[in-house]
Amino acid sequence: MPRALIAANLALLILFPIAWTAPLARAGLLPFFRLNELTILNAVGALWQTDAILALLVIVLALVAPMAKTLAIAAIHFKALTAKALPALDILGKLAMADVFLIAVYIVVAKGVGVGRIETGWGLYLFTFCVAASMIITHLTKKHI
Repeated sequence: MPRALIAANLALLILFPIAWTAPLARAGLLPFFRLNELTILNAVGALWQTDAILALLVIVLALVAPMAKTLAIAAIHFKALTAKALPALDILGKLAMADVFLIAVYIVVAKGVGVGRIETGWGLYLFTFCVAASMIITHLTKKHI
């Protein structure tokens, strides 16, 4: 297994938690007031107060699925898990991508309502990059096995 591939996958173990705390978007009611930052972790906290089922869904899609996939790919790289697990890892990657899609839809809907202001944050790009990188690493791992 190429060392660069292993290093890229292990880097995701650091980058995903950073993405969870990075601002996905900034939103506010009026253009001249300070914007509140939305992160994955503070969104889970806020959702937990109002809708625990939706909070659990976000936890699975944004936190558990990407980290489980990254750890499983690392286990394959270090031969602690067989390549037979790769098809299941594709599903985990798609679940994480669903979260990116949902966040993008929420931003589009909020902008379309026209009440207030919403700006995308760098955390959305980082999270999207991490999910896409994870999918590419899985694909390259398949090719090398």
